[in-house]
Amino acid sequence: MTRPILQVNRLSMEFGGIRAMNQLDLDVNAGEIVALIGPNGAGKTTFFNCVTGIYDPTGGDILLNPHGRKSVRLNGLKPNKVTEQGLARTFQNIRLFSNMTVLENVMIGRHCRTSSFIVGAIFRPLSTRREERETVERSYEILEKVGLAGQVNEFAKNLPYGAQRRLEIGRALATEPFLLLLDEPAAGMNPQETSELDTLITRIRDEGHAILLIEHDMKLVMSLSDRIFVMDYGRKIADGTPEQVSSNPDVIKAYLGEDIDA
Repeated sequence: MTRPILQVNRLSMEFGGIRAMNQLDLDVNAGEIVALIGPNGAGKTTFFNCVTGIYDPTGGDILLNPHGRKSVRLNGLKPNKVTEQGLARTFQNIRLFSNMTVLENVMIGRHCRTSSFIVGAIFRPLSTRREERETVERSYEILEKVGLAGQVNEFAKNLPYGAQRRLEIGRALATEPFLLLLDEPAAGMNPQETSELDTLITRIRDEGHAILLIEHDMKLVMSLSDRIFVMDYGRKIADGTPEQVSSNPDVIKAYLGEDIDA
């Protein structure tokens, strides 16, 4: 049986004696879109921060299983090392280089896949020049994919909000991930932008990327997801298909704050 590309086993995270995440189990298979949902404060972004190396969890294991390669334990790895393993993310609060162009933002994402260092930058051998051309070409391809090919020379700060969200996804794609983590990608978007995001995420999945997303837009979650994991107070309370999760009494209680029979 094929292993999930991401296996999270009994993951816990404590801050000064407060347990923000309690023995959470979660997995993502190749080619899947998996949603992680729950009320505000449930621990979803803490989970992302543990998986991507921002936090070092206090318990459990995070295993990445790249196809055809040995498993990698992500616990304790720095964020740049996690990215090098093939896992990239976006953030709940957009983190772009606002005074750099759209093209430059995506080119920065390519840094972890290039080999030229300061010597190459100074002497500019043929290999460095070739790598630079490939970086620009690949960045244009990504911007075409996320719908920003016509704005390559625009400063990131001048883009509309929805376009900034897509640019951040493009920069993450530039790292060549096989697993993409999206933290509330539809936050602040209008219905048209959300519809475009739905199409983009589906296209990214169809091109071979697995996707794990945190999202509060339940219409988008139900439309996109193959499976859903539900968190509340740092623990998993349900998982399954959208149909199974939407009718789960524990999920309804977590969102409504009361028993469904009350």
